[in-house]
Amino acid sequence: MIEARHLRVLRAVATTGSFSAAARELGCTQPAVSQQMKALEGSVGTPLLVRTGREMRLTQAGEALVRHATGILAGLTAAEEEVAAIAGLRAGRVRLVSFPSGSSTLVPTALAALRAAHPGTRVSLEEAEPPRSVELLRDGDCDIALAFRYEGAAGAEEWDDLVVRPLLTDRLVALLPERHPLARTASSGSLAIGALADEPWIAGCPRCRGQLVEVCRSAGFAPRIDFATDDYPAVVGLVGAGLGVAVLPQLAVESVRPRGVRMLTLEPSVRREIVALTLPDLAQVPAVAATLEQLARTARR
Repeated sequence: MIEARHLRVLRAVATTGSFSAAARELGCTQPAVSQQMKALEGSVGTPLLVRTGREMRLTQAGEALVRHATGILAGLTAAEEEVAAIAGLRAGRVRLVSFPSGSSTLVPTALAALRAAHPGTRVSLEEAEPPRSVELLRDGDCDIALAFRYEGAAGAEEWDDLVVRPLLTDRLVALLPERHPLARTASSGSLAIGALADEPWIAGCPRCRGQLVEVCRSAGFAPRIDFATDDYPAVVGLVGAGLGVAVLPQLAVESVRPRGVRMLTLEPSVRREIVALTLPDLAQVPAVAATLEQLARTARR
């Protein structure tokens, strides 16, 4: 019989590459890791690891078991959390991963409301952009991932195996220095992206940077990117200093205080869908379901 604790140890060894590193991650001793791996190999009747010097390599059987371990452990976590909530023995725990502009706008209000409604629920937060955040969810390293995808973008991730909770639609906006000629003449508050073809550009995160290149290409030009940074306040600061123009999601602009910047609606309109993702088993966990609900309520305001 395969035990869940053995699967957790196997996944830790596969992730870290050694018994000693797995022991540090799990908070136990190296001999304990070794003993549990021997017990697991005895249960399945075949070697799961090949030891080559100081390194560990999974056998074919080990790779297969690790693939199934994430779903099995997620199912067990869902069962444990739901039973505990029903029995009233303990509060829930939620591991949330979000992209930066979501962390500074949607997440604080949602978590404050969740804490008020369920004081015992503990939520941890880490930041990661998709597709990395989605990988963390599928690997069992978080319970909810805030993610986004651009409308009509080529190669958009397939989320068919996940529970998708739509939150809001976020549009891209153009940012120009206040004294830029186009900032003064665009009286309608909108701007065709082709009008910026000859401008120096300041690009955001890699995902948004790729979308910028695609949008510009569809308008018939390639942007000259002078600066690139994952830090949205830095993008706004560079634009405000007159060093270039930028296109950012409106949610990202709302998370900073734009100074010396004019924000204009981008034509043609480009939007991204903001969603909360989780695994089907985890969606049944009361603490996870409550967090998803609070995120949706916050997005509707």
